[in-house]
This record gives sequence, C-alpha cells and structure tokens, in this order.
Amino acid sequence: MTKGWTKSDWRTRPRIQMPDYPDHAALEAVEHQLSNYPPLVFAGEVRALKRKLGQAAAGQAFVLQGGDCAESFAEFNADSIRDTFKVLLQMAVVLTFGAKVPVVKLGRMAGQFAKPRSAPTETVNGVELPSYRGDIINGFDFTPGARVPDPARMLQAYTQAAASLNLLRAFSTGGFADVHRVHAWTLGFAEGEKAERYRELSNRISDALDFMSAAGITADTSHEMATVDFYTSHEALLLEYEEALCRIDSTSGLPVAGSGHMIWIGDRTRQPEGAHVEFARGVQNPVGLKCGPSLEVDDLKRLLERLNPENEPGRLSLIARFGAGKVGDHLPRLVRAVQEEGANVVWVCDPMHGNTIKSASGFKTRPFDLVLREGREFFAIHNTEGTIPGGVHFEMTGQDVTECTGGVRAVTEETLCDRYHTACDPRLNASQSLELAFLVSEELSTRRAHLAARTG
Repeated sequence: MTKGWTKSDWRTRPRIQMPDYPDHAALEAVEHQLSNYPPLVFAGEVRALKRKLGQAAAGQAFVLQGGDCAESFAEFNADSIRDTFKVLLQMAVVLTFGAKVPVVKLGRMAGQFAKPRSAPTETVNGVELPSYRGDIINGFDFTPGARVPDPARMLQAYTQAAASLNLLRAFSTGGFADVHRVHAWTLGFAEGEKAERYRELSNRISDALDFMSAAGITADTSHEMATVDFYTSHEALLLEYEEALCRIDSTSGLPVAGSGHMIWIGDRTRQPEGAHVEFARGVQNPVGLKCGPSLEVDDLKRLLERLNPENEPGRLSLIARFGAGKVGDHLPRLVRAVQEEGANVVWVCDPMHGNTIKSASGFKTRPFDLVLREGREFFAIHNTEGTIPGGVHFEMTGQDVTECTGGVRAVTEETLCDRYHTACDPRLNASQSLELAFLVSEELSTRRAHLAARTG
C-alpha cells in the first residue's frame, strides 16, 4: 500500500464522469449500508489473479477478458450469465491451443454497471436530458425521473453482482466447465459450411483431447480438466461504490477493492492526479489502464509510477484501444516508453472501442473486419518491437444479438435491427466471439512459429 493512502482520498481530487446525487443524505445512507456488506471477492482470489497476470506479462499465460459493455438490471437472468460464461470457456479452449500457455479467464461481469459517456446530456426530439450512465447510476428510459441519479441503485447492483458471482463459481467448479464438454459445443460452430476454415484447428483440438483421454487424463482423474478459475472485472467508475466495498485484507493488512477481482481505469478518467487514479493506486487488486490515442508518453510514465511504483508483476495491464489503421501511430511510442521505464506490464488489445461507427440505419455498430484488423495490427507491432502481446479484451455476449456487422454468420446493416439489445455499445454475439477466438489463435500460433525460428 502507498504510505499514507486512505480509501477516501479520491474525494479531494478532481472527479469526472461521475454523477452528482441530489439527495446527499440518501447517498450517505447507502454508502454506510454497503460498507457493512460482505465483500464480493476475497483477497486470496485477488492475489491468485495477480500471479497469473504476472505470468501473462512474461509470456507464460494469455489473458481473455470479455463480457457486457454494461450489465443490465432488466435483462439479468441465469441463462444470460450461463451463455456468456459458456462462450468465454469455448474461446479459452481455442486460445489455449493456439498459445500453448494457460489462458487467464476474466469476465466483464458482476460489476460492469457504470459507463462513461461522451456528453453529459442527450437530446431526443428536441428534449434534452442527462445521459444514461449505467443502471448503477440512473435509468435507461428517456424520462426526467429515470435520468436522476439514484444511490439506491448501488444496492441493487451489489445484489445482482453477488448472485452472478454465486452462479459463476458454481459453473466453474460443478462440472459445467469440463473441457471435453466445452469443446463439444465448439465443434458445432466449426461444422457450419461458412466456418470450414476453422474445422482443421477444431479437429486438432479434438485429437489432443482424445489423446489425453486415452492416457487417462479426464475430468474424473484431473481437477484441471473439470474446473476453471474464473475472475471478474469492471471499470471502477463510481467511486462511492468502490470505496464502500473496499476492505482490509486480514492476511496482509492491506486494502483490497472488494467489488471485483480486477478493476480498470477508463481512457476518459486516467488523469494522473485525478480521483480514479488516486483510488486505484491504493488497492492491491490488479489494475487495468485503458490507453487511447490521446495518451501522451509523459502521462503514461507518470501513471506507471503512480499505479505500480514497486513494478510488481501482474499489477498493471495496459489495455490498448486505438482503432483499426491507427495502432501503428500510437502503440509503438507507448511500448517504447514502457521499455524505457523498465516497467512490468501486461499488454492487452481492446479492438472494440476504437472501431465504433454509425450505420446507415442509425444504429451504432462495430464491423467485425475492423475488430480483427486492429487485433492483427496489435500482434504485428509487438512482434516488431520484440515485446509480448499478453491478451485480448472484448465486449461480447453469449446471446444471438445483431449488434456488430460481419462474421461467418454475417450480420448486415440491414439486419442490425433484428436483435439489437445493447443499452450502450454494440457487442459481438456468440458466433462472432468464437470466430474471433479462432482467428486470434491463428495469430498466436504464427507468433510461436516465428519465435521458434528466431531462437532455433
């Protein structure tokens, strides 16, 4: 812990992208109530995730981070949690085969309730109201009452997060995550006519699992084949909620954010002297930092020092989000700045946020080809710089939505309206997510071959 830090110090720093609650007494009552609730995650889990992220920084693991752009109160149900978890498991199996290292599975789940917005208000049919900032803050309905920040929503977010974590832990250890079962689901995707290019890789995974079964390594004989370690993450945007759930670890005596295993700081809230950096620098959790085109080298170096002064492996992940065609303009200078500082970081690619466009039909969307292009540019630059691409970060869902265009089961601009359900940003659907995992796996296999050729 940074000496002298307290969990309320952020309140003295400049704050942006946070609501102004009109009822201060109600806010204080909610904060007090939350401060007495049990933490959602535990310090031992946080330490385990940090160790695994340290392995990813060294190229001995690979990070898969994915889930909703913003979790919804209205659409909360067991099936949606199960389906997103299922797709993440499928993606992880494919990536493990390509990378030949363990995949760290990290969901944007059980806490991703708040969203930064590009403008404080929005106008519809000449009516201007405060922007929707996520269900933990205000309501999606375009009415004056719904858009008033309500602190009681934090209590509902906590309850939903606790229920989600309970189900995720059951899925992780109760047999649902058996690798043979997971890959059987994936085989169905590869059998499609348009997915023929992925069939060979899918069959190779099948052969590897069959060999292990023949050698006696099955879910009945190996704990690792039947269960997974699954962690949660979210953007720590609403600091009243974060502070209320911050706890002191009884083992180390150090503060831990009890709201999720990993928290991240958004591209809009990464001011070195700002409130969000001030809070994140004091907790022991792994911290992510979104890095967009406007991030200057000097600010990055200051953030490296503030967020990870002891240069602890696994503590800090830099999540790059530039947009297809722009990665080469920004990532190399940031990679070199990290190398100059000798900083220990996990480089993660977020190919979603820089590739949002508005379709001719008026829907926000993300073309699959642009998402893939940014991912390939990310890997190519790390290959050139001799650094380690440590992971990928996607906004996705296990549902069959039509929000991002493209993919083998092509979503077109004309079909976006069929099942466009997101409250904020467009998400990859189950098929697109799995296809992207196959394509990233190919990149990882190619990288391994190049590294072997260099060292051979």
